[in-house]
Amino acid sequence: MPRSLPILEPRLRPGFPFAAYRVWAGTVRPGRRLFGWYFPFSFDGSERVPEGPLVVAANHFSHLDPVIVSLAVGRPIRYLAVDELYGKSWFFDWLTFWLGAIPMTRTGVALSALRLAIAELESGGTVGLFPEGVRVWNWGEVEPKAGAAWLARRVGVPLLPVAIVGSDQAMGRGSRQIRRRSIHITVCEPIYPGDYGGMARSHRRMMEEWRRRVDAAVLARHRELAS
Repeated sequence: MPRSLPILEPRLRPGFPFAAYRVWAGTVRPGRRLFGWYFPFSFDGSERVPEGPLVVAANHFSHLDPVIVSLAVGRPIRYLAVDELYGKSWFFDWLTFWLGAIPMTRTGVALSALRLAIAELESGGTVGLFPEGVRVWNWGEVEPKAGAAWLARRVGVPLLPVAIVGSDQAMGRGSRQIRRRSIHITVCEPIYPGDYGGMARSHRRMMEEWRRRVDAAVLARHRELAS
């Protein structure tokens, strides 16, 4: 098989892949310690993670972000990933499909990906995405899309904002090397769709609140580093 092609196909049914879950469950604590030693990696707010199905939405600087968000939240996450990421690295394709990534098109309406994400949430799983849609150079430069809020409202599950600081220094956009830089994750208070029932532009209002909470956490961390 050509090394430019993935050896796995996307998982097209709900549920985190069994083998990947067993590995994740056995390595999450050692992984936190290893990341904490190498970068160092720190996080707070894990007690804010609600039980049950959940949409996790984080800001996005680095290819490291899906791993570190999952470690901070403390549960396996099936991420929505744009299909343009695939076909460039055999290992990346294999790893993300093994971890249950849900490929979605950036052009048009990603109906099949959204149906699978809904099925995952309805089965009790966790779906993750990055509302900015791309890895950014600086926080706040891209207006967040409303897909995370749409999923949360569609299924009636909480939307969990997660703020990342430092992964751009460890392995930012355009970088192929991992550097030892401090990375911090803040798990913010969840946003509940029921609080926005009957509101006009409810999806957009939820994403405005997502941005407000992530922005506050990012600024607070920068103040800590500057003090």
